[in-house]
Amino acid sequence: MTSLRLSMVLGLLLVLAAGLSLFCGQAPIGPGSIARWLAGDQSLDVLILSEIRLPRLVLGLVVGAGLGGAGAVLQGFLRNPLADPGVIGVSASAGFGAVLSLYFGVSGLFALALPLAGIAGAAAGVILLFMMAGSGASATTLILSGVAVNALAGALTALLMNLAPNPWALSEIAYWLMGSLKDASWNEVLFAAPLILAGLLVLMSTSGALNALSLGETAARSLGVDLSRLRGAVVLGTALAVGGGVAVAGAIGFVGLVVPHILRPLTGHQPGALVVPSMLGGSLLLVVADMAVRL
Repeated sequence: MTSLRLSMVLGLLLVLAAGLSLFCGQAPIGPGSIARWLAGDQSLDVLILSEIRLPRLVLGLVVGAGLGGAGAVLQGFLRNPLADPGVIGVSASAGFGAVLSLYFGVSGLFALALPLAGIAGAAAGVILLFMMAGSGASATTLILSGVAVNALAGALTALLMNLAPNPWALSEIAYWLMGSLKDASWNEVLFAAPLILAGLLVLMSTSGALNALSLGETAARSLGVDLSRLRGAVVLGTALAVGGGVAVAGAIGFVGLVVPHILRPLTGHQPGALVVPSMLGGSLLLVVADMAVRL
């Protein structure tokens, strides 16, 4: 199956899942609610649709796309099918930044304090990664540096949880680290979507180079691939796509690892052709999983 055909199938499934997601929940919402919302009605079911379910759906779409796309690119770049967005420490760093804001109570100062802290943590993790790996690092060095950043951020997060001033703060931190779309709002969508979409554009630009890299680094260089530039694009794109998602939805795992695995045989094992289908597959998986927890 070609990448285009697979993307079309996944797109159709995603549209179906998105439509069902709007009607899934405790409050009864039907097609008539959508019609009244488009007509400008402000009834209770319309408010539930427009202020709770729709932002939750949109956030699930963009976060899932970011995780799926980043997972596909990292697995192609590192030539390791077990790689996921957490392998370079971005997820753990963003989580540490968010937990830090929860620990000191900064998250309650204004609406976007928690996401901003998460993005700051992701940025700090990327800076530390480049400092440890160096500008000309190999894929192995990048993985080892990412594991170190991931371990450091995880240890600091565990320390803050151990030093939590009260059980309520600990409960809030633990709940956030589990990852959820439950409290999604339009403010979070508007904050995260530009970051994730920018990251996805950077990741999509690496598709051709990933196909060349599958032949080996020597062959890729002979085909004109700048490995240092590719490495920077992969890390930057992953930081934006995953950091933006973790900042607003918490540490959601599994999506970036399993989606490329499922779709890889359908794309002829071409890493470049896997990027867009993995974005759509990530969105589909996260939306369906979110529907399942509401049943």
